[in-house]
Amino acid sequence: MVQAAAEGGAGGSGFTTILFLLLLFGVVYFLMIRPQQKRRREATQMQNTLGPGDEIVTIGGLHGTVVTIDSDVATLEVAPGVVVTFARPAIARVLPKAEPVVETEEEAEVEDEPVIEEPPVVDDTTADKSKKD
Repeated sequence: MVQAAAEGGAGGSGFTTILFLLLLFGVVYFLMIRPQQKRRREATQMQNTLGPGDEIVTIGGLHGTVVTIDSDVATLEVAPGVVVTFARPAIARVLPKAEPVVETEEEAEVEDEPVIEEPPVVDDTTADKSKKD
């Protein structure tokens, strides 16, 4: 009887261990593997939608404008007349395009008016009177 009870307890312990390992794998999957896959998909999609004229930043921090893009190579202009070639996966992010600022009529009127600065008012009543003695 003692031997049967010991074997029954060991069988339950094995099931608990397997359940714990499965639970641990599930936590690791949802906290580490799945977010990494999502970031990789987003990076691939960003690199596939690149086109000439896009402002980008490479993984090394180099800012440039895409001149041409091939299947695995991107040609960037980093300064006027300076063209470099990078691997497409080396592009870290695309900078948002600057939208032109449109002035409203009120802003245009405010900018046309000259700004006159008045000199500061000096209060002589608070002068130090101990120097008169």
